[in-house]
Amino acid sequence: MLKDLSWPKDEAKAKAVAAALLSWATDNGAKQYSHWFQPMASAGVRHGNAGCLQMAMFDFDEDGVPFPSFSHENLLQGETDGSSYPNGGLRATHTAGGYLSLDPLSPIFIREDTMFIPSCFVSYNGDALDEKTPLHRATEAMSKQGKRLLKLMGYDPEGDLINNIGLEQEIFLTTRSAYYRRPDLQFTGRTVMGKDAARGQELSDHYMAPISRATDAFETMKQIQAECYKIGIPLKTRHREVAPNQYEFAPMFGNVINQIDQNLMVMQIIEEVASENGMAALLHEKPFQGINGSGKHNNWSIGTSTGVNLLNPKQLNKASGNAEIFPVIMAALISAIDKHGDLMRLSIASPGNDFRLGAMEAPPAVMSTYLGPSLTEYLERIKNGEMSEYIPEKKKLSFGAANVPDITVPAEDRNRTSPFPYGGARFEFRAAGSTQNVSLINTCLDSMAAEAFMIVADRIEAGEKPLDIAADLLKQHEKCVFNGNGYDPNWPDEAVKRGVCRIDSGVDAIDQLDSAKNVAMFSSIGVLSEKELKARKSVLLSYYTGVVEMEALTMIDMINQHVIPAVKKSDVGNPDTLHAGVKDIKEALKKIHAEENETKQAQMARSLRLETMIDVRKICDEFEAKVPASLWTLSTYDELLFLDTFPQGI
Repeated sequence: MLKDLSWPKDEAKAKAVAAALLSWATDNGAKQYSHWFQPMASAGVRHGNAGCLQMAMFDFDEDGVPFPSFSHENLLQGETDGSSYPNGGLRATHTAGGYLSLDPLSPIFIREDTMFIPSCFVSYNGDALDEKTPLHRATEAMSKQGKRLLKLMGYDPEGDLINNIGLEQEIFLTTRSAYYRRPDLQFTGRTVMGKDAARGQELSDHYMAPISRATDAFETMKQIQAECYKIGIPLKTRHREVAPNQYEFAPMFGNVINQIDQNLMVMQIIEEVASENGMAALLHEKPFQGINGSGKHNNWSIGTSTGVNLLNPKQLNKASGNAEIFPVIMAALISAIDKHGDLMRLSIASPGNDFRLGAMEAPPAVMSTYLGPSLTEYLERIKNGEMSEYIPEKKKLSFGAANVPDITVPAEDRNRTSPFPYGGARFEFRAAGSTQNVSLINTCLDSMAAEAFMIVADRIEAGEKPLDIAADLLKQHEKCVFNGNGYDPNWPDEAVKRGVCRIDSGVDAIDQLDSAKNVAMFSSIGVLSEKELKARKSVLLSYYTGVVEMEALTMIDMINQHVIPAVKKSDVGNPDTLHAGVKDIKEALKKIHAEENETKQAQMARSLRLETMIDVRKICDEFEAKVPASLWTLSTYDELLFLDTFPQGI
């Protein structure tokens, strides 16, 4: 019954599902239920990036005796105060209604004593107030236009198209005792000051090293996996990452709706389990200066309901019998990347990503794609009118030792410097931030794909040949294909000369969300209206400014309450530069508050954190290097980053 996603619209089926859920919940000790949804602007500030109101599953009979109760009305919808969540003006105290509807694509799950019902969240007028609703709209638009294109090319797969994604989640773990002596980590998720340790990641000694049993990190990671397994999240991979105390989890891939829900719960479980083991989990993109930050690679593909991957040429050609479909799809997607690089850039414009993009640890703020020599050469032939089936040949790799067996490797090498490389059967959006709910990323990718498929389908219906369209699109848009080193310092300027999208500032990227081009694109496929886009832009800008304000106020407190007293007590210099730094930060905040335009506010906040606060940080770090360790009251990078060498609980 549940495989037919229309079951919520059939009252008899909904009643049957509700009854089954009540039985299942009570059998497993659940006494509460909750519509679980995804408010905007939650990353890094809202525990679990989710909202939920937990309701007891009981009622009273005529004698006042309680009995288990959960109706189909309880299951299908809920209501909350929409004005109390970031909404960009879509709600107000006198127009506050926010309404929830069950998401049939995402499984209901039980955790502790509560049954969680993944849900979508809209206003009284139907405007999206969450991250999930636009994603559903975009996925449906991609499916509609993608199936239309496939049918025009002789392939009519059953069911809908869906995105499959796999999300790699990077984190840091540190001791809770050290964490409690860092107000910046507690309030903002990152260190706003801190002298580099004498040792960092320069010897690449942490990456894929054994997870030591000498610390609580190993037990924490095991327990995180176990907690995820209990609620059906197949968290398959765990390992150490590049930076000290940095780790990664990765699940099996799955449909985009379900995977994002699971990732949000994974982040919540990581934080909770870490605290239970005397650890603090840091999900921020850049908790520490001078070493790698954390990302969340969004591996993206398009598949049919029967499991045919449209980005896998072998599978697609076998299922469709038409080898022309793959190059047409690739040409359409390349055109979308070139045309909408601004959307890709703004979708990853989280405050924490200010410190990562282009820093030799994450791809630059240039929205190009890597295809590799084999696929690039194939599409070059398509562009020149030479049709053939694309058959990427895996190659044998010898280790040069007779007793070590040869292995096979993909046709293309890995390019970790590209923001959106093709990996043989998927694209990998490598620039996503570790705290992000990646719904916006996938809403943008799906919307871009939907529009591109629609354009190609329209042209085919108008009488053009598919391969001629593909060739034309490649001629117009191949400039966004870059197979070189994205970390090359000359590449960003070269990209601009090519006409490839480059937006260094995340704030400037967010400002493009409601541009005429983007309003036309999103509204034409029914994903987001102009009003919704303007509201979402307002939310993102206000969120950015608010995060920076918290960082600035925390820095002021740390200077006044920790740094200046330590400097005076140890008599290592004149603290006047620190007082001046506090004054500069306060003056910058005052100017931000006086500015009424949200974009200008966010731009001023960006200058504050990347210029003024960086300068003040240097002064603090210089004093930290002089103050005796016994008089420095903040946890140092030495303590925060080296579990294996610093005792816990001190």
